[in-house]
Amino acid sequence: MRFGVLGPLAVWTDGGEPVPVPESKVRALLALLLVHKGRVVSRETLLDGLWGERLPADPGGALRLKVSRLRQALAAGEPGGKELVLSRSPGYLLRAGSVDAERFRALHARARDTADLRARAELLEEALGLWRGPAFADFDEPFATAAITELTEARLLAVEDHLEVRLDLGEQVLGEVAGLVAEHPLRQRLRAVRMRALYRAGRQSEALDTYTDLRERLADELGLDPSPELAELHQAILRQDRVLAVTPDPLPAPLTGLVGRDRALTEVGALLSASRLVTLTGPGGVGKTRLAVEVARRQAFPDGVWLVELAGATEVAGVTSAALGLAELPPVAGGPVDPAGRLAAALRGNRLLLVFDNCEHVVGPVAELTERLLRTAPGLRVLTTTQEPLGITGEQLWPVPPLDEDAAVRLFTARAPGFTLTGENAPTVRRICRRLDGIPLALELAAARVRAIGVAELAARLDDRFRLLTAGRRDAPARQKTLRAVIDWSWELLSEPERAVLRRLAVHADGCTLEAAEAVCGGDGLDVLDVLARLVDRSLVVVVETAAGVRYRLLETVKAYGLERLREAGEDVRERHRRYYADLAARAEPHLRGHGQRHWLEVLDAETANLRAALETTPEASDLPISLAWYWFLRGRLTEAVRAFELASPTPEVSAWLTGFRLLLGHAVEFEAVADARLCWFLAYAHRGFGDLPTTAKLNDQALADLRAQRDRWGTAAALSLRATLSRAHGDLADAERDAEAADALFRELGDRWGLLKATNSLAELAEIAGDYPKAKRLHEEGFRWAEELGLFDDASFRLSGLGRISLLQRDHAQAADYHRRAMRLAVRQSNVVAEEFAEIGLALGARRQGDLDAAEQHLRRWVDWLRQVDGEPGLALVLAELGFVAEQRGDAAAALALHTDGLAAAHRIGDPRAVALALEGLAGAAAIGGDRAEARRLLAEAEGLRESVGAPLPAAERLDVDRIRAVLGG
Repeated sequence: MRFGVLGPLAVWTDGGEPVPVPESKVRALLALLLVHKGRVVSRETLLDGLWGERLPADPGGALRLKVSRLRQALAAGEPGGKELVLSRSPGYLLRAGSVDAERFRALHARARDTADLRARAELLEEALGLWRGPAFADFDEPFATAAITELTEARLLAVEDHLEVRLDLGEQVLGEVAGLVAEHPLRQRLRAVRMRALYRAGRQSEALDTYTDLRERLADELGLDPSPELAELHQAILRQDRVLAVTPDPLPAPLTGLVGRDRALTEVGALLSASRLVTLTGPGGVGKTRLAVEVARRQAFPDGVWLVELAGATEVAGVTSAALGLAELPPVAGGPVDPAGRLAAALRGNRLLLVFDNCEHVVGPVAELTERLLRTAPGLRVLTTTQEPLGITGEQLWPVPPLDEDAAVRLFTARAPGFTLTGENAPTVRRICRRLDGIPLALELAAARVRAIGVAELAARLDDRFRLLTAGRRDAPARQKTLRAVIDWSWELLSEPERAVLRRLAVHADGCTLEAAEAVCGGDGLDVLDVLARLVDRSLVVVVETAAGVRYRLLETVKAYGLERLREAGEDVRERHRRYYADLAARAEPHLRGHGQRHWLEVLDAETANLRAALETTPEASDLPISLAWYWFLRGRLTEAVRAFELASPTPEVSAWLTGFRLLLGHAVEFEAVADARLCWFLAYAHRGFGDLPTTAKLNDQALADLRAQRDRWGTAAALSLRATLSRAHGDLADAERDAEAADALFRELGDRWGLLKATNSLAELAEIAGDYPKAKRLHEEGFRWAEELGLFDDASFRLSGLGRISLLQRDHAQAADYHRRAMRLAVRQSNVVAEEFAEIGLALGARRQGDLDAAEQHLRRWVDWLRQVDGEPGLALVLAELGFVAEQRGDAAAALALHTDGLAAAHRIGDPRAVALALEGLAGAAAIGGDRAEARRLLAEAEGLRESVGAPLPAAERLDVDRIRAVLGG
């Protein structure tokens, strides 16, 4: 979790989502803890900071309430947020991982330790970009005064450092420094920057006047003289000292710092030190030129660095002329008369770096000239920027990647005039940066629009990006004035086969495999593989290595351009795209229930976006939804499945799948059995959560009979596994174990790990009931590994909770709590409320068994109302029993009696004899502390008899409550 104090107080998740902290006193508490971040703040300091002399009636209680609300706010933002506010004697401690003020100080310190002027300027720009307004902008309380003063001074020092280094780089800073001098008239460093800037602008008399003004102010207001350094600068201006001049730079002076390229600068610099020819490749607008110039600026070559801009060159002579004109080389007496020969002869004894920029349209001529120059001049090194390699011996390629999301946000924020990044607008900015693929030119063009339309409207209009992102920088080449011009430049360099494949590739939603590209983009005798390779070389198609294999994808901007060109060409390849992915889903479907399950899940995972696009092409077609139904089930995408089946043309199969998915979502739906045995089983499986076990059992028995008759081994295993679950719920433990073992054996033969997850979960629960905890633990661990391998994270959460239950029974409370917390975090990430409830009840069980009744009650109470609203009330009997035991252990006989009576009714509704026995044991405890010992003994005997009747006597580890009650009764 990240915290911001350089502006209004702000909290963000690690992913950049804002975390609201409501209520002014709670925000003040957070601010106070941040002021003392990393140190324990005493309760007295906190009370004084929050209320001063107007303390509430119960100061300690009021402070605990604010701390609790702060923890709740942080926990709502991110799992584990609650643990950031720690109770430590004599008060509280905030364990904040990332605070913008610390990041600012670290960047400022790095800048001061950096000798390279350009690198220092970039670090300072990044540091100052963290500021969203005055420090602690929404607090004027005394507790923040010292921190505000210190941070404000630190910011001003960084501003002064930034102005000085920019001035040393030859930038114009007069406008900025004038306002700062007016605001801080006695700061001598600001006066020095202004004097130097005025002198370099040819305004020597004004530079001298600003010194005189400061000297008079210092004398009148403080009785001081200017510093010796400032006096020396004054004398240097009077004598027009040459030291004040700016050293000419053969490279263009950038108007802004380079953002997000620290690693690139290091790697390309190292590559250039080791190799004589380095080529930066990448799509238009990715920042190849800017990176090359900065790399060149940091190189030390005795004979200098020369940048040859080739955007206007069209042939070998043009390339050579551009290099000759820049180098201003005189004719070589007696030397060769051809331009390339002149240049090679002139460079023979030089040790310099030659930068050829924008070579993609003259790759052949540049390659020819570069090869000749490198052979002739051993001291020469060449750095080129191009969308495709030169393809000559010794060339070292370095593909320039788009900016990562954090760097893209920094660049966008820095380039948007008058814009301040806040917790509220940060998610929108991140969305813009993702949609623009982190391409610096696109980000800069978009940032220029912010002042006119704001970030929200900008994000909404990105579907029309080519019209929106125009009127670029005045200093940019014509081909970079608009986003369209950048892509047009690349398009014009393509052959017709390359254009055909590129525009057809755009129909894919999120990249594609080679097989998909050949199926969708082929035709007209095209060799798609060969064309793809050329498009990759030209940086228009990106190759991505994934777990499922190589994929080819387009940046979103190139994709949007390709779709426009596809419409212009009048080609409709969407049906071809739909057909391919419908065939792929049909091929995958049988393998989702066997040994190939993991592989084909990964294949379909990788194609999720394309499958959704195919569904949208012909939503009424039923073939694709039917093929994807089991995949959607395994991945828990129930709402997606319902939406697809609602749009598909109705057939008995479509209706059955739709009904099953609606049932899984908790919707009560009227339905009848279907002829298809597997679909009948699916309806039974989906219906099992509604508490109507007879109906579920009837459907499943019908399906099982048909599946056995059809010799459908997978279907038989699935129905046996479901019957085992139903038998365990009824207390028929022997039948449950027989069916679960049979299902387990079949699923193991078939290699279906989803089926094994279900069968072994039943076997683990039965082992737990029997007190065989090592077996239960082994089965849960096995199931957890399978769930992780398949990416079935809902099941993984349940298996972690199962392991937590076993650790609890083995009295390892710390391990149990760890398992349950992990399960809860996983459930929250998956938005699986049932798994979350199961995990938190585990935490409650552990808390009560360790004597923390308050924590146990807090965990339990959260779920009572929710469980009452769920059909079948799964788990309600257990929660009410646990709450009843909490009341009993507190000595509250009336509350315990009411809760256990309610729990007994819930147990009878679900028909689980073990749940009924638990409620009877709870009622015995209530009777015991209420003084009715005879009734208590009767209830315990009834519960014991009920457990014996179903073959599930209480193991020793589960007898804690019964033994406690018997102790009250005297044995």
